[in-house]
Amino acid sequence: QVQLVESGGGLVQAGGSLRLSCAASGRTFMGWFRQAPGKEREFVAAISWSGSSTYYADSVKGRFTMSRDNAKNTVYLQMNSLKPEDTAVYYCAARSRVGSYYLTSGYDYWGQGTQVTVSS
Repeated sequence: QVQLVESGGGLVQAGGSLRLSCAASGRTFMGWFRQAPGKEREFVAAISWSGSSTYYADSVKGRFTMSRDNAKNTVYLQMNSLKPEDTAVYYCAARSRVGSYYLTSGYDYWGQGTQVTVSS
């Protein structure tokens, strides 16, 4: 069982930055997803166990960076050049098996979510 606790969400103006953190009770492949009101949960970014491989949705590529500190069992999502369309609840996810990193079904454990609101 992996427990995940997100932090770092908030309100920011368009063009601003935020950094999300997710503390995990274990060390595994992890991802970030987001869900806007009335929309399905969508993939944002993922990172391998070692941190050597990262994956991004096209909508955030070049603006968001996912990283991890395995000494602290924590992953981060640095979000720059934020846009109003980035507004959503952001969820940290972890998996204990091989699966599609860009699908919600590819993950076994989820955090409670943290709200990110970008004002125009």
